Amino acid sequence: MVSKTTEDLSHLFASGHSACAGCGQSLAVRLVLRAAGRNIITTNSTGCLEVFSSNYPRSAWQVPWIHSLFENSASVAAGVEAALRATGRIDQIRVIGQGGDGGTADIGFGALSGMWERGHDILFICYDNENYANTGVQRSGLTPYGSSTTTSPAGKVSWGNPRPKKNLPEIALAHGLPYVATTSVGYPFDLDKKVKKALSIRGPKYLQIFANCPLGWRHDTAFTISISKLVVETGLYPLLEWENGQLISARKIGKKKPVDEYLRLQGRFSHLFGPGGDKEIAKIQAIADANIEKYKLMSKPAGEEKPVTEAAKALSQPPAPPKPGVRTFTLSELATYNGRNGQPAYVAYKGKVYDVTSSSLWEDGEHQLEHKAGRDLTEDMNNAPHSDDTLDRVAMVGVLAG
Repeated sequence: MVSKTTEDLSHLFASGHSACAGCGQSLAVRLVLRAAGRNIITTNSTGCLEVFSSNYPRSAWQVPWIHSLFENSASVAAGVEAALRATGRIDQIRVIGQGGDGGTADIGFGALSGMWERGHDILFICYDNENYANTGVQRSGLTPYGSSTTTSPAGKVSWGNPRPKKNLPEIALAHGLPYVATTSVGYPFDLDKKVKKALSIRGPKYLQIFANCPLGWRHDTAFTISISKLVVETGLYPLLEWENGQLISARKIGKKKPVDEYLRLQGRFSHLFGPGGDKEIAKIQAIADANIEKYKLMSKPAGEEKPVTEAAKALSQPPAPPKPGVRTFTLSELATYNGRNGQPAYVAYKGKVYDVTSSSLWEDGEHQLEHKAGRDLTEDMNNAPHSDDTLDRVAMVGVLAG
């Protein structure tokens, strides 16, 4: 018998596929399917994802999956949605259309625009690896300025791609979509939240996921997550969310990183670090700075120190001896507060015990299917993308026995 927890954590995108080491797209798909669950039907344009996930007679897909042509993933998804609507099953099954940047922004854009305009209840996801990776690393409409590709090669007369990245999220907004968002594989919780949010909304939705390509970008496979975070921390790829045309969230940047930290990790930008390249890097920095200004991405004005909260100060110190009246929990006692069967949900972090029962980030004693209440999460949270102020907004109810 498979437990509910095991079922929830099962991989709907199975291992054994032939994606390159460090492939951001394979990681993105795995996260998308985990967030979406089993009650979906997916369509997929021709591209890297289709090739590495479906080598006949094998398939990595543990959900219904349809391979379409390069240009018509959105059209096939629209047909699936229409069939579900006609058979009265549109409320039980969600439809997800998928494509790479070429199959979304270029070759497949006509079909995508039509699907949006007709109002089909579909989430379309673009796995944005910023080039035609499957066919030889050619330039696409989502290739960033200055990137060297096989059709925009850097050389004596060129600094690489001469055109800016197409702003597809705002093109989607111009179609009147109820939900549009961007995210990155470097921020899995953000990605998870946005997939679930999109699927909870009826009508056409668009999600664009930054998904690095080690082969096409010529970077060390160990840098997948670093690059996927740096692109956000520089302002080159803001993580944004719109509902009904209104920007409702923009992930803030605590400390802005210069774009050269991001660029120098990738061979596709290596030509910019030779003679004269500083002017081109300055142009890319201007693109990042414009994003930061447009979307108000800085969490504080430049030069202003962020106030340190009392909770953050306390978390940075070793646990103090318990004060009179403060409850001390053993690990076995803490385990009973697991958020299930009507119990409160408590977690321990750095020697302190917190009540997360009423937190919107926890449900049935779980957070993002990763962390469980009733446990000491110090090691887990240190290894995850959390900071010491994560628990600032919940009550401390005791300390953990040493």
